[in-house]
This record gives sequence, C-alpha cells and structure tokens, in this order.
Amino acid sequence: MTSVDDGSPVQPPDLVALVARRLAGLRRQRQLSLEALARASRVSRAMLWQIEQGRSAPTLKVLVRIADSLDVPLTDLLQGERGQQAELLRACDAKQLVSAEGGYVSRALFPFAGAHAVEFYEIRLQPGVVERADAHAAGTVENLVVSVGRAEVDVGGRTYVLATGDALHFRADRAHAYRNPGSEPALLYLVMSYAGVLNNG
Repeated sequence: MTSVDDGSPVQPPDLVALVARRLAGLRRQRQLSLEALARASRVSRAMLWQIEQGRSAPTLKVLVRIADSLDVPLTDLLQGERGQQAELLRACDAKQLVSAEGGYVSRALFPFAGAHAVEFYEIRLQPGVVERADAHAAGTVENLVVSVGRAEVDVGGRTYVLATGDALHFRADRAHAYRNPGSEPALLYLVMSYAGVLNNG
C-alpha cells in the first residue's frame, strides 16, 4: 500500500477501506467533484482518486487537509458503525495514526462514529520529534496536558514550554507544532473542540 504524502502510510488496510468509503460519501453529499475537492484541500485529484479507490493510504497531514476542506472533524473520515449507549474501547484494538517517521503516535480515546464537537486523544512523542500541524477549521480550540515528560508547543509565533502536569489551551485554527525537547518519550492528552459541530455520535 503506497503513501500519498512522501511518508509512510498511517492506516492499516481495514481503515484504508473505511476512509475510502467515507471520503466518497462525504464528497457526494456535498456534490463536489474531485477537481473541486483537490483545490480546496491542496491534495491532488489523482491522490484523492487513489484514496477513494482504497489504493493508497493517506498520511495524517493529508487526512487533516481533506477533513478541514470538507469542514468535518478528522474522525468523520474514520467513522464506523454507530456505537451503543456505552462502548468499551480496548487499548489492544485501538487504531492509531502515526507520523511518517513513526515518532508521533495519536490514539483516539472516543469512538470513531458520528460527528463530534469534542474529541479526546492520547499523543506519544519520541525524544527530539517535532510534529507540525496545519491550521484546523475556523474556531477549533485545543487543550493539551503533559502527563509524562516535557513538551513544547509552537502557536501564534510563540513557543510554550510545558513540564509534567502543565496544560495549554490554544486556538488551533492556525498552524502549530508539538515538540519533545527531552531525552525521554513524552505522553500527552489532547482535547480538541470544534466550533459549530453537533455531537450526533
């Protein structure tokens, strides 16, 4: 399975097929051509076609660009069947999003079902790793807390240094970056809040 963003694929084959179905369905709902979505997302038409056909595994940054251009949370591209009133999320069954180099690993701590106004993630950063994120949809806010280790967050032209237990609340509708300046892996927890998205999961 090939990548579409000069990096390693971030999804196992079952998730690749799920993304293919969700992307095609969302694009049809919005009556967008591949050309129109390519312009909006800055992902080429050929790449979008390959993703919809399940022939390519998009990287995390490509998924974020597509989700933002469709004005949906990232997890709406990874949506499965609706959950019940309670759903147990086993750590061993978790689907992870991994950066091309493997030093940034994100795990959703909520079901990939429906649209959510709030999302909750576990993030693991290896020493020296920097993960850069494009601006999310307008009004998106992130609340990040360091559980283990240290982290630095670049946002709005400023670098915030966080020690274990520190938290940072910031607007994520601008480019930002996460960095582990320490010599040990860092464990972070991230709550992402979207503006104007109803939780119907």
